[in-house]
Amino acid sequence: MLRSIRSEMLKVTTTRIWWILAIILFGYVGLVAGAMGALFSTISDQSGGQAVPSESVPPLVYSIATAVGYVIPLLFGALASTSEFRHQTLTPTFLATPKRSLVLGGKITTGAIWGVLYAGVGLVASVGIGGLVIALTGHETLLGEPDTWALLGRIVLAMALWSIIGVALGVLIPNQVAVIVIVLAFTQFVEPLLRAASAFWEWTAELGRFLPGAAGDALVGSSIYTSLTGMVAVDPLEWWQGGLVLAGYAAVFLVAGALTTWRRDVT
Repeated sequence: MLRSIRSEMLKVTTTRIWWILAIILFGYVGLVAGAMGALFSTISDQSGGQAVPSESVPPLVYSIATAVGYVIPLLFGALASTSEFRHQTLTPTFLATPKRSLVLGGKITTGAIWGVLYAGVGLVASVGIGGLVIALTGHETLLGEPDTWALLGRIVLAMALWSIIGVALGVLIPNQVAVIVIVLAFTQFVEPLLRAASAFWEWTAELGRFLPGAAGDALVGSSIYTSLTGMVAVDPLEWWQGGLVLAGYAAVFLVAGALTTWRRDVT
């Protein structure tokens, strides 16, 4: 397993995709965090804390790392798997490690590690840039509060799970173009529409809580999505329930992929 993990890490670090995605993540999250920090701080001041309480501004801004940035580790995990099929590097990999379960375990572990690294990049952007904007507007950053650090820890966990889901999705759907289209279409269009539509009725809102993005927001404990829409018919899942739902998605995709695509001849 250790050899498999080292092999998977080497595959990642010898390509350019990991740092390209890291730059995109930092720029994307930093831009949104800075803008939302200024917006929420202004709304809080103008409404006297009624529309957006001052103490809720930092968690909303810091959670942007996952609220908009989770697509990056998801894409990374998917690309890490599908590139093996596209370039046929699975053939020498399986020849060197005949036990395919060890290869899959190495990919999952590597995906989790890189998910944590991407969480660090996202937090540097959201806390660094967003926190700076919050401080400049005269609001407390709350970085000395235990609840804030618990939030940051859950962000790291969420990003690791998103990366594992990406690995699992890439194993299940080995076509690289198809998985990229599916990830982008679902995360940027389909799920936001489903979450917005489901909030109008209580029974659909109950189901909407179990969508991947909604579960991820529940795990983190804060999200700009619910703050901007204001359409919440039911209470979100508890943070640990959101984590279990995300882990469940990863497990389902992994099992389905392991029983189908992963068992086939790759040559």
